[in-house]
Amino acid sequence: MTPVATEIPVSVIIPIFTAISDRQWEKFQELEADFVLNHGVEVWQEVFNFRIKPALNKESDRWLLIQWCGQGINWVKNMT
Repeated sequence: MTPVATEIPVSVIIPIFTAISDRQWEKFQELEADFVLNHGVEVWQEVFNFRIKPALNKESDRWLLIQWCGQGINWVKNMT
């Protein structure tokens, strides 16, 4: 992880977790866009991949995947 990605304050990341937890897709997209605008897409990719995504519980991770892929997918099979 780049030094810039490790210096992102938790106060910037918490609202992203809140949007995911509250299942607010539009708010998540807004926060993601603001983050990229302020820090760049490369930093977003690192923060998301190494700080946000690993911290998600199974249901939140699944919800986020469905939101991203929801345009072309009508359902997701639960394998558990």
